[in-house]
Amino acid sequence: MAVQRLLDFLNQNHTYYSTMKHEAAYSALKAAKTAKVPSKEMVKSVLLVLDGSYTLAVLPSSSKIDFKKVKEITGTHNASLADEEELESIFPDCTTGAIPPLGNLYHIPVISDSMITAQRDIFFEAGNHREIMKMHIDDYLKLTHPKIAAIHRS
Repeated sequence: MAVQRLLDFLNQNHTYYSTMKHEAAYSALKAAKTAKVPSKEMVKSVLLVLDGSYTLAVLPSSSKIDFKKVKEITGTHNASLADEEELESIFPDCTTGAIPPLGNLYHIPVISDSMITAQRDIFFEAGNHREIMKMHIDDYLKLTHPKIAAIHRS
């Protein structure tokens, strides 16, 4: 079942979503393939450490993050991926590597890649490796208020 915190938040905000179960897949890209979802519509969430503070980066499942762009956009000097212990500490109700893109649920600011805003709907892991959620992009943007910028590598 999707993370209860996520379900409660979406329901409290009267947000339409749907869930889809699939075979276990341990990356957003593999989850998209397993669930037969276009990879450009499947997003992944990556926890970054920017000058010692956390930010959740959300980008298409097939993209890689461009740390140079992230530093330029955020005005930070140091940017790295959070380690597994940090992920478990900040997202205790999520399976490692299956973080939903709503960082505000965990009091983490969000920066979303501009490529995802071109999609009508987005799909994302719902806190585990066996279930994805579908949400309209406008609802996602309204709920998370992310900073939007090109943060993927070309």
